[in-house]
Amino acid sequence: MFDAKRFRGVFVIVPTPFQDDLSLDIEGLRDTVRFCIACGAQGVVSPAVASEQPYLSDAERRSVLKTVIAEARGKAVVVAGVTASSRVVAAGLARFAAAEGADMAMAMPPNMQRASDAEIRDYYGAIDAAGLPVVVQNWIGPGGTPMPARLVGELLRDLKNVRFVKEETEFAGPMMTAIVAAAGPALEGVMGGKAGRHLMEEFRRGACGTMPACEVTDAHVALWSALQAGDHARAREIYRLLLPLLMFETGYGTAVYKEVLRAAA
Repeated sequence: MFDAKRFRGVFVIVPTPFQDDLSLDIEGLRDTVRFCIACGAQGVVSPAVASEQPYLSDAERRSVLKTVIAEARGKAVVVAGVTASSRVVAAGLARFAAAEGADMAMAMPPNMQRASDAEIRDYYGAIDAAGLPVVVQNWIGPGGTPMPARLVGELLRDLKNVRFVKEETEFAGPMMTAIVAAAGPALEGVMGGKAGRHLMEEFRRGACGTMPACEVTDAHVALWSALQAGDHARAREIYRLLLPLLMFETGYGTAVYKEVLRAAA
């Protein structure tokens, strides 16, 4: 049984590096995971939106996930991104992740078209059946299907392994509070996303961590550590220095993550 206490801290999204011919750069991926762990990340997540997951073939998704699991095993919690266009594909990815040794699975609702409540329930039910603890990703970005707190709460209460949430819709802080109220004790942990831009507020609302991209993992870890220690003055100063980059990242996306990592290499 996965201990919910492990779902706490900074869980970073690992981008997918490519060679000049657009084939996977596996050694670069390993280096990136090592960087995340060396910076103190408690968890790594891949492949997700910041991993350019929609551009990966099924074989590439499996190769990326297998590499991340092998590199992070025993050093950080590994969350497998299994978002897909249908419950059949998502369930297959979840079973693969479980077989390879991932600790958790995370998924947005089906990402090709807006699904109905019933379709979303069936989709998460299929992922749930793979046996991994499941993180429901509630995202408002392109391809996302923002879910109301009522539906997220129902998924958490009704499905055995659906126990966690990554909340990143338009007003993430109030939505977090609404999900906590809707789910009750079925919710074992909720994290924010959106590059960690709202972490100061989310922490006050009971967030157990954050899931940003990984280019400044060390800064996110320092911010989380200050919040955990009750050093709010230090937390505010780190946040002040970090926010311009996070806002720039919001506009330019993956290019920013990769350029910062390249410059630091």
